[in-house]
Amino acid sequence: MISTQNYHALPDAAALKRLCKSLAVLDAINSPELEYRYYTYNREWAEGEEVLEMSDGEGDQMLILFREEGCVINGYLPEYDQPNKAQVTRGLPDYFEEFIFGEPVNSIGTTFCLWYTPEHGWQTGVVETEEDGSEELLFILDSQPETYAEWANEYFIEDTGRKPNAADAVAKIYRGEALTKSIVSALNDEQEDWSLLEADLQAIGYPYNFSSVNGARV
Repeated sequence: MISTQNYHALPDAAALKRLCKSLAVLDAINSPELEYRYYTYNREWAEGEEVLEMSDGEGDQMLILFREEGCVINGYLPEYDQPNKAQVTRGLPDYFEEFIFGEPVNSIGTTFCLWYTPEHGWQTGVVETEEDGSEELLFILDSQPETYAEWANEYFIEDTGRKPNAADAVAKIYRGEALTKSIVSALNDEQEDWSLLEADLQAIGYPYNFSSVNGARV
């Protein structure tokens, strides 16, 4: 299980960015209503910066910032004690400091922090306890389609009449295949608002082809 004790299992920054976009696409398909999504992606967070946000609506939050230099993960779970932030971020590269010590991260809080650079791979600061909740937020980043399908079927599908997400359909999005109506329908056979989904895909920066005439668009 991925955690601050086993962070080397995380993919590198480029692969993680692709995965994060896939998670946001999958949530957009499973939940046309933004307020019920766990994962959203903003490719225009700031100049040269993109961010995945995970929020469960009950206080658990994770933000992943992507820059040219690499990426940094901030996780917060209210049921865990916050560590000394100076310690848990010891060694953090300067170019991540504005994000980690600025807003909204400063107001959200920090239970754990990890960062990746091509020179040093994944790193974290001083982790004084295993009880930081990192497993609860990082598990989805294992790059396994089955992991998302199992989670989504419990969160989005249970107690509804929809057919469950199939891992092979999730895998197509994990591979970055251009989204088609048939792929979408394999995940959500009740999808109706295609223009709304197009807007979501454009905001995420994910290719799609809902028209056989116009070809793939981003």
